[in-house]
Amino acid sequence: MISDSPLLKLALTFGALSLVSVGGAPAMMPEIHRLSVEVNPWLSNAGFARDFALSQTAPGPNFMMISLVGWRVAGFAGLMAATLAAIIPSSIIALIVGRLYMRFSSQAWFPVVKDALPPIVLGLIVASGVVTAQAAVSDTLGFAIVIMSTTIVALTRQNPLVAIATGAIIGLAAGRLGYL
Repeated sequence: MISDSPLLKLALTFGALSLVSVGGAPAMMPEIHRLSVEVNPWLSNAGFARDFALSQTAPGPNFMMISLVGWRVAGFAGLMAATLAAIIPSSIIALIVGRLYMRFSSQAWFPVVKDALPPIVLGLIVASGVVTAQAAVSDTLGFAIVIMSTTIVALTRQNPLVAIATGAIIGLAAGRLGYL
């Protein structure tokens, strides 16, 4: 049956998600987690956290997480199905919105709508961080590292790599001391 096809399921899942994505892949991460771990048990929480970390450290676009989910489900064909399903619908929408922007940018209501989008995207990105942290953290030490990293990034002007390096050093030290 065609509905049992993992490629079709990947394409429909990420194609639909692409249609409602505002803010790109980082803002979609909570929904990618929900769809990949809870709705379709393609990944475990640990697998999601691992693949998310890989997708963020590897060079390339932020939606690499979607490609990795496709890869885990159906190999190269799954990677292609998930990636194209995530790219094509949103690209078509971007073209349409670009045309609408040119047509309606002089209207009185347009600045209101335009100014409302950044807070929505910021909220989606914060939700992404919370969902990713919940998937990755399984103990008190991990929770402490998340709080420390969030504090460093939010309250200082330090490069986020400082928080990443500090968390890695703490994790390595805890592992060497037998806490992990």
